[in-house]
Parts: sequence; structure tokens; C-alpha cells
Amino acid sequence: MAAQTGKYKKLLLNTFIFGIGQFLSKIVGFLLVIIYTHFMTEAEYSSGQLVYQTVNLLVPLVTFSMRDAVIRFGMDKAFDKRKVYTGACAALFVGMAVLALGSPLIRLNEKIGSFTVLLYIYCYFSCFRDITSTFTRSRGMVKLFMVDGVLTTITQVICNVVFIIGLKMSVRGYILSFIVSDLFSITFLYIMGNTAKYADTKYFDSKVLRQMLSFSIWLIPTYILWWVTSSSDQWFIVHMVGDTENGIYSIAYKLPTLLMFVTTMFYQAWQMSSIEEKDSRGIGKFYQTVFGSYSSLLFVAAAGLILFVKPLTFILTGDGSNGTRFYEAYAFTPILIISMLFQCFCQFLSSVYTTTKRSVNSLTTALVAALTNIVLNLFLIKAFGIWGAAIATAFSYVACFIVRLWDVRRFIYFKVNLARFGINSLAVVIMAFIAAKEPPLKYVWLTLVFVLLTSINFGNVLKTVKRLLRR
Repeated sequence: MAAQTGKYKKLLLNTFIFGIGQFLSKIVGFLLVIIYTHFMTEAEYSSGQLVYQTVNLLVPLVTFSMRDAVIRFGMDKAFDKRKVYTGACAALFVGMAVLALGSPLIRLNEKIGSFTVLLYIYCYFSCFRDITSTFTRSRGMVKLFMVDGVLTTITQVICNVVFIIGLKMSVRGYILSFIVSDLFSITFLYIMGNTAKYADTKYFDSKVLRQMLSFSIWLIPTYILWWVTSSSDQWFIVHMVGDTENGIYSIAYKLPTLLMFVTTMFYQAWQMSSIEEKDSRGIGKFYQTVFGSYSSLLFVAAAGLILFVKPLTFILTGDGSNGTRFYEAYAFTPILIISMLFQCFCQFLSSVYTTTKRSVNSLTTALVAALTNIVLNLFLIKAFGIWGAAIATAFSYVACFIVRLWDVRRFIYFKVNLARFGINSLAVVIMAFIAAKEPPLKYVWLTLVFVLLTSINFGNVLKTVKRLLRR
């Protein structure tokens, strides 16, 4: 009983700590959106987003997906943390050298070629920060990890104010803000976390690195496939519809990321707990309890976002009086909220693959989403423009969730209330349709569905919270 009490308390405490950091980071992050929509054009913001998404694609390639290996092996008591971190840094340096040789290819791209040097620098610091912050978390320093996230976000805001508003550097200022904030984060973690003592060539162990690579190497194509699902639609839109429309679509993605606030603060704690409990006989029950509450909370959060999507979008973008069309994003946001909802579910299920070291299964299930997304984008964007991209993304994550739910329960079996899950899914789809089509009495209908959905899920969330607090 003591062990059961301990694992739930630790999960709750870590979730709370990560939640503080995520909440403050998201609030500050939304201030950035206001800056972008008021001081950049749709085309400029589109270019900045393409650089950002390209770096997101390059990070797992350049680091050999070492982030996952660092958290998995760094928390394993059978491995020396110094060898884990040193090995990850060694892999990064090799990856950056290869990227340097291939950087001329980036120059050939007419959309981002002029930012090649900045992109390379941004990628390097982003990779190094990714590994270092994950290593900090693997050492159990969750408070330091949280503080770093908050300070890094604040640094990024200051840089955006200076570079975009003050110096009017537009896209280059946008990229520089990431570079400076990542460099600040690395320096902060090295000083406060005394990380330097873990990185030394004398700790390099080729055997440990091979084990880490054997785990992470399969995650490289997995990350590429996730990038295809979540980001390739922006490239499709740019080439099939235009830069302006892609700028609008990119803004439509911002409100759905609030769901990532809920899931990220939880997942960072959950990933640690699931690894720690990997050999527990009650791990199936642990997954069942947590997923039930997690899914209920996410459904309520998604419904709440859809209910207020239009006023929230106008707060971020204005009403178009400055000559931009960013405000049009509200129409596409509800379907993207559903996309993000199922992406969160897919992420939760991926913890089974991390815990059981089933990297190949993570790859094959991600392939389902990527192929679905590519095929649907090719047909739907041509026919329906931005709507087509949003619908394609939603269907991709739903398809992946269905396949992944069946697959992961072969390794760690846990029950899922499919009837409740289906009713919740139908409710958010109805709300998304109402919010996008804006029929008469729109807010009356949205409120009714929201109240119904909340009543279905409130008891489940409250029951679990009470159970955790009792313990």
C-alpha cells in the first residue's frame, strides 16, 4: 500500500511542479503571438514558422533522438549518468558536423535559404538545450527544470520586444530570439545544475552509447513521421495556396497548443513515473486510472477552448484593423483543437513504448498518421484550401490513436471506457462544427454541449483527485 501511495503522490507532485512552469510559459508565450500578429505580416510570420518547423525536423535527426535515450537511460540506476550525458553530447557533435556538410542544400530552398546560417546556429543551440534540459529532468531536478522553462520563455519575450518591435528585424529577429533564449537556458542549467561535471571525454563509453543508439535510432524516423503529420501541411499550404494563408493557418494552431499545456505538464511527470514503475505488478491498473482521468480532463479542456475560440482568437490577433487577416484563424481552430486532443492521447500511449523499449512499434504507428496526412493533404488542400489541411491533420491523429490504442495494450494491458470515450469524442466534434459554422444561437448550443460533456467527465476527474489527495 505504501508503494501505491508513493507513486501516485510523486506523480501528482511532479505534475504540479511542471504545471507551474507550463502555465507561466504559456501565458508569456501568448504575449508573443500578440507581438507576431501586430508587428509581422502573414508572409513574414509564415517564413518564421517554416524555419521553426524545419529546426523541429532537424533536432531529432541531428541528436539521433537522444532526448528519449537520455530520459530512459538517465533514470535507470544500472547506468552511470555521466556516461549517458557524455554519450548524448558526443552523438550531437557528430550530428552537427553532418548537418554542416549538408547545409548548402538548405540554401537551395527559396523559402528559408536566406536564413541558412541563423538556422544552423538555432538548430545547434536547440539540440544542446534539448539534451541538457532532459538530462536535468532525468536527474530528478524537476524544480530546476521548471524554473528554467519559465526564465527561458521570459528571455524569449524580451528578445522579441528588442529584435522585432525595437530593431524591426522581422523574421531574423524571430529566429534570434530562439537562439538567445536557448543559449541562456544552457548556461543557466550548467551553472545551477552543475551539469559540467557530467560531461567529460573520460566518461565516454562506446558500449553505453551503442545501447542508447539501439533504443533511440528507431525513434528518428518516428519523429520525422510526427513532423510530417503536424508540420508538413504548412509546406503544402505554402506551395498550393500561398504564404498569407499559411500565416493564418499557423496562428490557428496557437490556441490548440493550450491543450499541450495540460498534457505537457502531466506527460513530463508521467513519463518519469511510468519508467520508475515499469516492473510493478500493478502497472496496468496504474495506466487505467491515470488515462481515465487524463482523457476526461483533456475533453473538458478541449470543449472549453472551442466554446471561447472566437473571442480568444481576436484577443491574440485583433480584428484586422491593422491590415492583416490573422483574425480569420478562428474558423479553422476548432478542428485543430480536435487534432491536438488526439495528439495528446497518442503521446500518452507512446509512454508504453518508452517504458517497454518498443521503439519499432512507435515508428510503425506513427507511419499510419503520416501516410494518412500526406494522402489527405494532397487531395483536400487542393479542394478546400486551409480547411483541407485542418481536416487532414485531425483524421491523421485519430487514425494513429485507434491503431496505437490496440497496439500498446499488447504490452501493458489497461481497460478503457470506450462508450464514454466515444460520447466525449462526438461531443467535441459537434462543438467544433457549431463553432465553425456559426448557426443561430451558436453560444446557446455550444454551452449546452459543454455542460453535458463536463457533467459526464467531472465525476471521474474529481474521484481521482480525491483519491490522490487522500493518499
